[in-house]
Amino acid sequence: MNTVLTEQKLPDSSLRVAALLSEIGHDQPIVVLPASGKTAAEAAAGLGCSVAEIAKSIVFRRLSDNAAVMVIASGSNRVDVDKVATMVGALGKADAQFVREKIGYAIGGVCPIGHVEKSVMLIDQDLLQYPQVWVAAGHPHAVFALTPQQLIAMTNAPVADIALLS
Repeated sequence: MNTVLTEQKLPDSSLRVAALLSEIGHDQPIVVLPASGKTAAEAAAGLGCSVAEIAKSIVFRRLSDNAAVMVIASGSNRVDVDKVATMVGALGKADAQFVREKIGYAIGGVCPIGHVEKSVMLIDQDLLQYPQVWVAAGHPHAVFALTPQQLIAMTNAPVADIALLS
């Protein structure tokens, strides 16, 4: 069973997300999962939705300027790094320290808003087929719902074909 917690009981990183959501008038609460939502499969199981409806945040490091590149992908898709690199430049791996320093969240709870530094962002076009998707809210157990259109508006990120064809 999911738990909607009052702001006083949210982890600090999720409190930051809650404040941002309140500032922009987002009306969906942060949901705290009883088990980890670190992976798309875990989050989907906890929410009772399909893995594809989880909008997972994957961070890369752009080699030319060390900028964070975040791809918000459908949980059922693997990201085609070559497609992303064609759009934003050559990419390298982003380790946990890089993600924490550039984005401001720990891996497993990376929220698409409230980044420490401005990051380059892309949204998986496959997310547009769902009326609602779920994103991390700053902590591996915390998520919130929004429409794909709200995600685009909140991030100002372009929609792109980033899925690896299997």
